[in-house]
Amino acid sequence: MTLQEAILARHSVRQYIDKPIEEDKVQKLQSCIEECNRNGNLHMQLVLNEPKAFASGLAKYGKFSGISNYIAMVCRKGDDEKLGYYGEKVVLLAQTLGLNTCWVGLTFRKQPDQYQVLDGEVLWGVVALGYGATQGTPHPQKKGLEYYCQVEGAMPDWFRCGMEAALLAPTAINQQKFEFLLTNGNQVEAKTRFTLLNSYPKLDLGIAKCHFEIGAGKESFQWRVDS
Repeated sequence: MTLQEAILARHSVRQYIDKPIEEDKVQKLQSCIEECNRNGNLHMQLVLNEPKAFASGLAKYGKFSGISNYIAMVCRKGDDEKLGYYGEKVVLLAQTLGLNTCWVGLTFRKQPDQYQVLDGEVLWGVVALGYGATQGTPHPQKKGLEYYCQVEGAMPDWFRCGMEAALLAPTAINQQKFEFLLTNGNQVEAKTRFTLLNSYPKLDLGIAKCHFEIGAGKESFQWRVDS
């Protein structure tokens, strides 16, 4: 499965079966997490065989069940966009390995003895990980593609492909509060839109940028430096 195929196949899954993740897949996930941590100066951590985080009423409220594996999404304060970007790389790798995932911001109980959150860092949430009871279901797109972007002139095919991938990115309460701007032929800027409901706008933007980059192809464009 390619990353493009993983983007199409991946949906948020909240119910999991009691099946351990094979060691070779654990090693691939751990290697990817370590690489992303190095590249993004992050502190994501893989937690296995730990059911307490999703054993409380919070998890039941969120309709989560069967979760004993997750990734603790930890970064320095202010680095949440990078956390979304690199975290989604791990999520998509998991999909290519036949695993299911779900970004979780609030409906879990913190387990500080299972991962480190150092001074100056913050735990933004976790990514549930494992074999899903189902493969999840897609969310309907709220608006047309053009609502989420601005383009000077005709929209290039690569940009359209990038936007189609970005609109498949998971976002908090499916808000999709982001916008992509194309200028000077191949200069792309991504920015958040204002919302009162989303506590994770930069995290969501990082996830969307990861999807856009895969869909458009790195060779097709350049991120604006201030993007």
